[in-house]
Formats: sequence, C-alpha cells, structure tokens
Amino acid sequence: MILVFGGTTEGRKAAKALEESGKTFHYSTKTGEQDIALHHGIRIDGAMDAEAMERYCRNNNIRLIVDAAHPFAQQLHQTVAEVSEKLQLPVIRFERIFPVRDSNITWCCGYDDIPNVKGTLLCTTGVQSIPRLIRLEEEGTHLLFRILPRESSIRLAHSHGATDDQLCFYHEGEDEQAVMKALKPDAILLKESGMTGGYVEKVEAARALGIRIIAIKRPTTPPTFLIVNGEHGLRRMVEQLLPDFYPLHSGLTTGTCATAAAIAATMRLLAAQQPDAVPVVLPNGETIHVEVSYGEHDAFVKKEAGDDPDVTDGVCIHAQVTVEQATSDNEDNVEIVGGEGVGTFTLPGFDYPPGEAAINKTPRQMIRHNLKKLLSDLGIARQPLRVTISVPGGADIARRTFNPRLGIEGGISIIGVSGIVKPFSEEAFIESIRKCMTVAKASGSSRVVINSGAKSERYLKSAYPMLPPQAFVEYGNYVGATLEIANELDIPQVTLGMMLGKAVKLAAGHLDTHSRKSVMDKSFIKELLVEAGCSNSVTSHVEDITLARELWDIVPAESIDNFCNTVITHCRAHCEQLLPKGELTIILIGENGELHWQA
Repeated sequence: MILVFGGTTEGRKAAKALEESGKTFHYSTKTGEQDIALHHGIRIDGAMDAEAMERYCRNNNIRLIVDAAHPFAQQLHQTVAEVSEKLQLPVIRFERIFPVRDSNITWCCGYDDIPNVKGTLLCTTGVQSIPRLIRLEEEGTHLLFRILPRESSIRLAHSHGATDDQLCFYHEGEDEQAVMKALKPDAILLKESGMTGGYVEKVEAARALGIRIIAIKRPTTPPTFLIVNGEHGLRRMVEQLLPDFYPLHSGLTTGTCATAAAIAATMRLLAAQQPDAVPVVLPNGETIHVEVSYGEHDAFVKKEAGDDPDVTDGVCIHAQVTVEQATSDNEDNVEIVGGEGVGTFTLPGFDYPPGEAAINKTPRQMIRHNLKKLLSDLGIARQPLRVTISVPGGADIARRTFNPRLGIEGGISIIGVSGIVKPFSEEAFIESIRKCMTVAKASGSSRVVINSGAKSERYLKSAYPMLPPQAFVEYGNYVGATLEIANELDIPQVTLGMMLGKAVKLAAGHLDTHSRKSVMDKSFIKELLVEAGCSNSVTSHVEDITLARELWDIVPAESIDNFCNTVITHCRAHCEQLLPKGELTIILIGENGELHWQA
C-alpha cells in the first residue's frame, strides 16, 4: 500500500500516475480543501504528527510513502523522515521542477534574513508566514499579504494580526503584471516554489515592472528521500520499489536511450567522467536517470521496453561524440547523424527530408537540449559537436517493423514523444480508459475531451481552458471503446479530438486506429478528396504520400474547410451510433495545432 502526502499540483500528478495501476492507495491532505477526484485513492484529511502517522502506516500496511507536499512544508517532511526511518519505509519525494537561481534576485535562507524594505513589500509567501513577517512593520516596511480567497485563510490572517487593508487575493490565471501595477509595491517577497507554484510568472512580472525581487530559498530535502520531479520518474521509481504495484512496467523510448548515450559520451570526452547513470531531461521538463555503459570510443544504453511488446527491447543504442571544427547544423552547435543500424528517410512526409537519418524531431531536440544543459553545468564553453547514433543489428530488426513500408531503409527509427513507453495490453488499456472516464465524470465536468495523446491534448486544452485536468482522457487508438464507455457512464457531452492520420482511418470505419489493425487506405482518401470538391490533379498526388499528414500540403488552402468537414462527417457517421445518449463534438487537429470544427 502507498501513502501519498499531496494537496499540491504534484499531488494531483502523483495520484494520476498511481491510478493507472488499478490498485488502492491513500491520499492525504492537511486541510481537505484540494479539489481532486479519486477512483482508487482513499482520501484522508487533517495534519498528522509523528505518532498519528506511524499508527496510520502500521494499521494500513503502508509499504511506501510519496511526499508530494509543498516544498516549504518542512514540518511534514521532517515527520515523514522520522516515521520512515523508524518503520524502515522508503520515501519518494515528488519534487517540483525549479528554474536556475537568478543572481539578480535577493536570496534569503529564511524569514530572519529578509531585509527591510523602505516602502511597500508585497508578500506572496502564504497566510502561515504572516507572524514571521510582522517584525518588518516595526522596521518601517508596509506589508501587503496576497493570500487565497478562502474564508479559512482570511480568518487565519486576521488571527495573525493582518488587517483587511493589508489583504489582497490570488486568483488562478490572473495577469500578474496587472496585479502588481494596481498594488504598486516597491518589492515583492516570494518563496522558491518552482515552476508549478506561480513563481516564474511573478518573477517575470516584477522584473518587467522594475520591482525588486526577494526570494526565500527552498529547504533542503532529507537525505534519505529518493527524489523524482515528474510522473514518469515517479512511476519508474514505484516499479523498482514495489514491483507488484503496476501490472505492467514502463520502458524507455529509443530517443531517450540515444539521448542518455550522447550525454555519457560527451561527459567522457569533455570532462573525463564515466558515471554509471546520467540524468536525462524529458520533453515534459522532468529528469530521470538512465543507466549507461561504455565502449572503446562511445557510450551506449541497453533499451528496456518494460512490458511493452517492442522488437527493439534489449538492443544497444550507441552514441559517439566528436568535437568538430565546424558543423553543417548550426542549431546549438550540435550536428546529429545516423550511423550503423539507424534507418534513412527515402520518402517525403517525415520531420526531415529524404536522405536524412531516421532520427525524429523530439529525440533530436532532447539530445540538443540535454547537451546544452550539460555543457552549462560543467562550465564548458559551447563548441561544435557531432553526435553519431548507431544501433548494431538495427537493419535486421527493422525488417520486423513497418519501416520498410514507410520508406525508412537500412535500420530502425529513433523515436519517442514523451521519452517513456507506457505498456498496456489491449484489455488493460481499455480498463485504464474506463477508470479515467469515471474520474472525469466524478470531477463534475459535463464535458469530457478524449484525445490520442499528449500532443493532441495540449492543443485541445486551448479550446477548453476552463475544464479541469481530469476532463481530458487519452484514448490512444481505442476510439470506439472509449465512446462506448462514455455512453455507459452517461457522460452528456464528449469532444473527440484527432490528428489527421487517425481521422482518415476512423472516417473509413476503423474504430481501432492502431497500425496493426488498420492502415491508411489511399483509395478511400481519394474518395474523400473528390467528395470535398478537389480536382483530379490533387487526388493524383495521393499515391505519392507516405503519411496522412502530407494531405495538409496537398489539399489547396481554399479546399481545406470542405476537406475537414468531409472527414469529420464520415467520422461522425461511425461514432454517433456509439454515443446515442450523448452529444458528440469532433475536432480535427492540424499539424501546427490549428483546430478544425465542423461548419
């Protein structure tokens, strides 16, 4: 059993990651005021001292603690450390992602270090900090306290001596510059609360207005805690500590393996370091650690697919790094090329033109970003690097993939959008969808937005900014099953968002869009184009395409709306019968995130 201390954004992420297991866990908050829908999580509220926490852990057979509380919840962190040591329980600290400390900010180690401000100091450090700041008033500082607009917070502020004139309120999503312009502080006091705490937005607003910034450094984490800073790292750590918690284990994409190998090779080349594992920043900003090995002139990572049925499981992905006099690729001075066993694009329609190595856009961005960060961390001036990715035996492995059909020749592709492979059998995936849909309904939202993955979800959130995070559910490839679940749960409004590749398959009647179940039907696509009013000269180009997304370049601008309406109409014909009790909205998502609604 797992006990999570939440009440934060990280707490929500932790709960979401643990819900995927289908197992029961416990979720604790101090005040009970966090709005969070749990399906398998057992919610408990109220602060625990060491005795109460120890008793709760013993009575509920807790085997692992996840501390996802606020960075400044020092008393809780200390209590968790004390109890975990006594009961010999591992603790995962779900930390926030913190920006690099800015030397233009006045940094303080604690409240006693805060300097006096001749004028108004806007304090955004929370209602509990008010008693520790009152001393500044005696030194001539005029204090304003920005707190949450909760009755409990206002009562507590008054009990600490704050007057109504000193109180102003924080509302999520408000314009920080507008707030500071209205309040006119001479300085602002912040906690180093990380990327999810509004810290960055406040700093940027204060800097733009020339307002002095004072920040309290975050407390140090107890040394026994195992630190992660994202949901992927949390899941992988839980899989290591409690192997039976998740029925299937996650793995790494080829892109993450290539990035880790490139980091290790660069560390050995430029810093004479050969660590057993290296930190890799994933596309979502979190950092995981990946084990690496070394060859005579390179570094490599043995790919782990977890329980995902992947033909690349166990292959070694190598990276050799050399310093060049000049590179043909000026982007961050890093040239990325393919070596043995890495395929080559031979047809248009991919991220890069024919002749380029089949290393997709996201892995290239990961390699560049991580090497740039590495050089900065090592204090090494940026210099032109050539990274050669190779996969011994990759050509043989590629014959068992769809690469030859897609026009990728000579080896495998280096791919991955999130950097992590989440394994699901069909049955388990559909069951996870059901759980997510149940949580979405429990969130109170009348509309659920179903999407194929992180990229499409990001675009769709711009259309529904007011919906809670739980209202967005990933269907992967199981469109039909997801709509049937929505109907069973009596969800009144469903928005289905799709990229074009899945949309043309759905339009043809394939309710499961996985490539092993359905492929792009060029004859049907020609029929769609004719129905949309496109000329023969347009339809003739269909035979030359490899991926459906190339249609965005083929269809004339003046025919895009008709084409999108046609695709959506066919999709609707297959989907509406699965949702007879609900209202269905279908959105077709363009390559750059543009949303096409049916006219």
